[in-house]
Amino acid sequence: MTMPLEGITVLDLCGFPGVWTAMALADFGAEVIRVREVAVEGRRAEQAARAGTSRRSPGVRQDYMNRNKKSICLNLKHPAARQAFYRLAERADVLLEGSRPGVAKRLGIDYETLRALNPRLIYCAITGYGQDGPYAHLVGHDINYASIAGAMGLMGPRNGPPVQPSQQLADLGGGGQGALIGILLALQARQRTGAGQFVDISMTDGVVSWLVTHAAPYFADGTMEARGDTLQTGRWPNYYVYETKD
Repeated sequence: MTMPLEGITVLDLCGFPGVWTAMALADFGAEVIRVREVAVEGRRAEQAARAGTSRRSPGVRQDYMNRNKKSICLNLKHPAARQAFYRLAERADVLLEGSRPGVAKRLGIDYETLRALNPRLIYCAITGYGQDGPYAHLVGHDINYASIAGAMGLMGPRNGPPVQPSQQLADLGGGGQGALIGILLALQARQRTGAGQFVDISMTDGVVSWLVTHAAPYFADGTMEARGDTLQTGRWPNYYVYETKD
């Protein structure tokens, strides 16, 4: 059976959540080449490699999401390694990276540099807050992005504290899935134009886009839904959790 993304080559330079996006692309037939830094003494990459499988739960998760991928280790601060990377970029269709704005440029692997080598390249950058704006260079984690987007304030019981979801809403939803959609749209656009593009994915913006059912009442008449009084947290009985006999 022919897979929908056969013939598409992806360079995956991401940690979480871009590693999930690359996994999804690989699952649908893309050739995904995972480009990782060489392990450094004391770094998590080396520690996970030395640990037994029963002790390396983060490594097990990485193994799971790196299925169907090839891999290569390159120290992109080294000129020879950077030249090897450029040769990969010249034939790639998609590149995924998740560093803070400015890091890729310092390494010489930013969009403008690679576009000069390969005008058809689709370059997807996943960050917490996007490439520009007042928060662009701030560090953060999933819980920070979900909170700033407003999602955390809506989760939990009335008069109680916010409840953190068991899955990474901003990482996987706002970042991973947002990047997947952006890349597929860019591939479709390239069919018409022949040109690649830069895909800027903000995990915070991605979470905001998921709050459409909460934003609609506000933009309609100024209604601000309170925690514990939303559709999914108790307003309607068919959206509540009940203990059953079995």
